This record gives sequence, C-alpha cells and structure tokens, in this order.
Amino acid sequence: MDRNDLRVGDAEREQTMAALREHFAQGRLTHEELDERLDAALAARTAGDLARVTNDLPGHQPGHQPAHREPFSPYGMDDWRAAVHAHRRQVQSMRDLRRDMRGDIQRAAWAARHAHLRGQAGRRRGPHPILPLLFVLMMIGLVIGGFGVFKVLFVVWLGAMLFSLARRRLHHRG
Repeated sequence: MDRNDLRVGDAEREQTMAALREHFAQGRLTHEELDERLDAALAARTAGDLARVTNDLPGHQPGHQPAHREPFSPYGMDDWRAAVHAHRRQVQSMRDLRRDMRGDIQRAAWAARHAHLRGQAGRRRGPHPILPLLFVLMMIGLVIGGFGVFKVLFVVWLGAMLFSLARRRLHHRG
C-alpha cells in the first residue's frame, strides 16, 4: 500500500493547519488561499490529500516530524504562550503609561496651584496700609485730643475699613 493512501487523523490535520497558518504569517499565502487550504486540510482523509494542500510550500510533508520543533504545537500551546506573553507586555506597557500620565497630571496640578499662588504674590494681603496708621492716629487723638478727635478719626477709620473690605470682595469675584 502506498503511503499517500494511508488515512490521517486529527493530529496530522492540526499539524498541517498549523503549518498553513505559519506560511500565511510569513506571507506565502493570501487570506483566501489560507481559507481554501484550511478547508481542504479539514476534509482530507489520506496523507495524499494533505500533501496536495502543502505540496507547493517549503518544508512540510504530512506525517513527517521534523527534528526541530515547529513554531506551533498541534494543540496550540505555543500560540497560547505567545499570546499570554504579548498580553503581559501590553498590560505592563499600559501600567507604565498610566503611571506616567498620573505623574504628568500631578505635576500639572502642582504647577497650576503654584502658578495661582505666584499670581497672588503681587496682591496685598491684609488691610490697606492706611488702616493701621489711622488706628494709631485714633489712639493718639484719644489720649491727646480727647473724645472729639477720637470720634472723627474713628469714623474715618471705619469708612476706610469698609471700603477696603468691599474692594477686596469685588476684586476676589472678578
């Protein structure tokens, strides 16, 4: 009996389909050719049928176990391992990117906060400089000039205080 007339099992079909996928990945087959050949490999009953699927491709004969290991095992474990490693690399790169973005956002928030504070550095904080001076004059007026001078300076001081508070409130809103 000829070797090409021997029936093949699922393991040989899977091996041939894995080889076809590898040839597709290397650019030897188009997507349409891959689909046609995968269908033919699934329908193959004999080694000759499988040989016809891969006869124009280098390095693969059905039922032949090469000395070196094929890039894809019959059960897809190498594919699975490669996919797991690729997924881990992608997850790690996403973590790195998120960490970098988080750092960028924190630096931007810090810069904005400090820019806001630097912007306020030119503004005066506290009462207008004339208010403490008026308060001192008011106390001196009370001691030296009596209650009449105190009342006048107190009214001026109170008006300046209210004006300063109103100005600060209006300036803070805008």
